[in-house]
Amino acid sequence: MKALILVGGFGTRLRPLTLSVPKPLVDFANKPMILHQIEALKAIGVTEVVLAINYQPEVMLNFLKDFEAKLEIKITCSQETEPLGTAGPLALARDKLIDDSGEPFFVLNSDVISEYPLKEMIEFHKSHGGEASIMVTKVDEPSKYGVVVMEESTGEVERFVEKPKLFVGNKINAGIYLLNPSVLDRIQLRPTSIEKEIFPKIAAEKKLYAMVLPGFWMDIGQPRDYITGLRLYLDSLRKKSSPKLASGAQIIGNVLVDESAKIGEGCMIGPDVAIGPGCIVESGVRLSRCTVMRGVRIKKHACVSSSIIGWHSTVGQWARVENMTILGEDVHVGDEIYSNGGVVLPHKEIKSSILKPEIVM
Repeated sequence: MKALILVGGFGTRLRPLTLSVPKPLVDFANKPMILHQIEALKAIGVTEVVLAINYQPEVMLNFLKDFEAKLEIKITCSQETEPLGTAGPLALARDKLIDDSGEPFFVLNSDVISEYPLKEMIEFHKSHGGEASIMVTKVDEPSKYGVVVMEESTGEVERFVEKPKLFVGNKINAGIYLLNPSVLDRIQLRPTSIEKEIFPKIAAEKKLYAMVLPGFWMDIGQPRDYITGLRLYLDSLRKKSSPKLASGAQIIGNVLVDESAKIGEGCMIGPDVAIGPGCIVESGVRLSRCTVMRGVRIKKHACVSSSIIGWHSTVGQWARVENMTILGEDVHVGDEIYSNGGVVLPHKEIKSSILKPEIVM
């Protein structure tokens, strides 16, 4: 089986992290976002993954070479010269996706994190005999999204309603699809939206089916959702009683600590924290609802909450970093500094407090 991951553009919503690496390579729960998806695809027998990309393909491919060997899966790129929306890239990668098997292929949005029930999706797709299957997820506020209106018992999709004013349902497109090769005949090589142009046509012919995603779902393409996504992801590890989660006197709730990280005495870590490889957390530090990426040093008695600390950054002694502060790569926050929602570009030194959310160039 094959799969296409829609990698797309510049990752502007996750800047300043995406100033250092393409968005799919930003770490989430101690490994690059895209690796969560590639591993899930490999686990159900996908042998080739095509990355649809229009930005820095060399960086992506060089990085993924190691994983190609480790996971024994073929990874190739299909590069757009102009942005082609969410359907155009399928037409561009047509030759890579079609083979003699006639098997369906997966399409995933690279920002989506979930438990990836892909095996169940294959069974669902075979059972209904339609042309395409999409995964949907239930949300509390459907008015912010495009809602999928479906026949509950069979999963047959009736129509799509974009940001409905009146309640029509609470299920939205979760960005995971399983498509028969014939779907490619419906897509022209031009900027096209699969959600707005292709799926409604398939639904009109009663050949589109939706499966409700079990477990959690999050689009982690922006900082607030990234932090929420981490909480949901760690919670799902807890439900599976994963040995990956840390335990001990200093740990509160769900915490992921890379085995090469060092944590000092008298710290309080958690809930919902990920500490990456090579990090040094000195004594008396308080961390909650945050991600601390590879090579970061958090000095004595600092406090970090609801924030993302980028690679190789430093947080000074008694510093307080909170309220969606995002430090890019190699940012150094001085001792006793306060950051309230500062978004700091890479290679900066912060010598005075950031009292209200702002971008520090």
